Amino acid sequence: MRGRFWKAPAALAASAMTLVVAGCQQEKAEQHVSPAEVLVAKVEPQAVALTDELPGRVVAYRVAEIRPQVGGIIQQRFFEQGAAVRAGQPLFQIAPAPFRADAASADASLQRAQATLTRAKTQVERLKPLIGVDAISRQSYDDAVVTRDQAAADVAQARATLDRRRLDLDFARVTSPIAGQIGAANVTEGALVAVGDANALATVQQIDKVYVDVQQPAQRFEQLREIIMKAGDGAMTSTQVEIVSASSRVHPAKGRILFSDVTVDPGTGNAVIRVLVENPDKLLLPGMFVRARMPRATMPSALTVPQQAVTRDGNGQAQLGVVDSQGRVRTRTVTVGDVVDGRYIVLSGIRAGETVVVVGQDRVLPNTPVKPLPWRGTAASAR
Repeated sequence: MRGRFWKAPAALAASAMTLVVAGCQQEKAEQHVSPAEVLVAKVEPQAVALTDELPGRVVAYRVAEIRPQVGGIIQQRFFEQGAAVRAGQPLFQIAPAPFRADAASADASLQRAQATLTRAKTQVERLKPLIGVDAISRQSYDDAVVTRDQAAADVAQARATLDRRRLDLDFARVTSPIAGQIGAANVTEGALVAVGDANALATVQQIDKVYVDVQQPAQRFEQLREIIMKAGDGAMTSTQVEIVSASSRVHPAKGRILFSDVTVDPGTGNAVIRVLVENPDKLLLPGMFVRARMPRATMPSALTVPQQAVTRDGNGQAQLGVVDSQGRVRTRTVTVGDVVDGRYIVLSGIRAGETVVVVGQDRVLPNTPVKPLPWRGTAASAR
């Protein structure tokens, strides 16, 4: 028993020495391990414009349906389908022969009426001196005057008929009322057309500038109107809207909200806002569905961090790795808002001037020293 009793303290002493040696070795190993390199960025306040990305549909600036004003046979088509046309350019020719004949007949009727008027005027001039010497009755002179006036009215009527016949002859050549891009022809040469046909001969659309009809909740639109009204009188006409195509390409020209053309859909409660967009390259076509980035508010001193700097814990709460004054990473829970240009807006949990880890969070543990290197955007993040 005594031999076993004295062996126990010796074993405990040996174990303690082993732990001390191991601790010293671990401490030396930690001293020789270099801090992990991370890419960091300093949080600086900046002005941020918040936007809502909403669906919209492109509408032509002007649309003209080409319809005949006289009936007849289509004799010729003067345009290439899908080409650009100018205002007043001939598009179709309706057979003009019937209208030319009607104009000639109306011209002959006018000449006959003018001859009758000339004879009636001569008769009045011949009878006028005779009435003074009682050579004729007053009734005969009055009848001559009435005949002259009726002949003058017949001339006016014949001239109006001739003008109408000449107008029909002009209408036989169908022209474009506006400049724009013409679509497909709905009739061919030899087709019979009439005034009041259900289908148009063709359609011309002006698309060098277009409208984009955007649906936005009426409440959000009222907020936008209030913000712009507070910004000043000139802000209302200078409010710019980015247009994004279905392929996520941003249109080169920004649109302008037309506040005078706003309607609210009674079924959905959305305000249909019309945006005017310059479209010189005709990238936006009528009927195309796009997205419009409508301005919502402006934050003059927002704190933002790169999107990749934000991580999530098990509960989905946003976190940032903040480098303290001792060069150690501290995990901090934050509240983030919208994403603008690839950066989160941090609503709470961080202060201006602090340094956050953008790239390398997975290489360090909380409260461990790091070697911070400046983050320089997407190029740096690829390291």
